[in-house]
Amino acid sequence: MGHYSTLRTHVEEEVLTITLHRPERRNALNPEMIQELTHALEAAEHSHIGAVVLTGAGTAFCAGLDLDHLQTLHARTMEEHRVDSENIARVLRTLYDLSKPTIAAVNGAAIAGGMGLATVCDFTFAVPEAKFGYTEVKIGFIPAIVSAFLVRQVGDKVARDLLLSGRLFKADEAHQLGLVNRVVSEQDLMPEARQLAQCLTKNSPEAMRATKRLLNQYTKERLDIELEAAISANVNARATEDFKEGIRAFLEKRKPEWPSKKITV
Repeated sequence: MGHYSTLRTHVEEEVLTITLHRPERRNALNPEMIQELTHALEAAEHSHIGAVVLTGAGTAFCAGLDLDHLQTLHARTMEEHRVDSENIARVLRTLYDLSKPTIAAVNGAAIAGGMGLATVCDFTFAVPEAKFGYTEVKIGFIPAIVSAFLVRQVGDKVARDLLLSGRLFKADEAHQLGLVNRVVSEQDLMPEARQLAQCLTKNSPEAMRATKRLLNQYTKERLDIELEAAISANVNARATEDFKEGIRAFLEKRKPEWPSKKITV
């Protein structure tokens, strides 16, 4: 499937396993990983692969955007912000639209964009200790792109709870909310994910492609509009003083002092 710096890929019996492989950074997303994951998924689309399993190396699934990448955002132009946002939307949409069935094997924390990757898969398995959360508001950012998918999965009320609070929650609650299909022990996670993948490869590939295409057609037009609005919102959020302060506070390990809280008379 090609050589990647931030991923490991393995094919066995028509099942492609993609492992996010930046364990020293808790598999946080940087531009290179986003580009490589998009490429790996697009290659799988046009291959003999029958199913895809997505997991993470080490103790985390994916901790969201990488801190080093966040540090550079304040120095970027609006056009660079837009390209960056479009790339994030593209990898999530590619995973969501993939004609092959996809399974997320969540081996640890899946935060912000990492939670997006975990939950847009067709199936999501998670270990009991896995933590989930859309924590963007805690650093003055907005979970714009992931929100377009989340509202479809859990409805408006639950989405508001998760996105506005930015709270972390365990796999059991994610299962109750319908974001996780099955909670399994650490030792059973990959065997069960692979077993499901192998069962899926025994189904008609054309029937599964047609089923996914039909399901996606129900929401395609609306999702196109929502993702375009989300990309614009994502770009605008990066220019706010609250976001700049949120990043500074995060790096300095202190509580943020939100500029938008200051009242001018």
